[in-house]
Amino acid sequence: MEQIVIRIKDKEKARALANFLQTLDFVETVSASASSISPKSHHAKKGDFFSLAGIWEGRDTSLESIRQKAWPKRL
Repeated sequence: MEQIVIRIKDKEKARALANFLQTLDFVETVSASASSISPKSHHAKKGDFFSLAGIWEGRDTSLESIRQKAWPKRL
């Protein structure tokens, strides 16, 4: 038996999908549960972005140096 986990944002659409899956003859069971994880706020997403801010610190990286490494024969 195979199992697939699908996370759906809209509760109404999740119910519609569960109802549809129950009509298929090869689907054994359909179980739905509400996620205990609350959706991230806009502020949390902003914090995730800036958590990577220091990974290039101390490196001599410019657009020109990246191009030279990517296409050494072109320049």
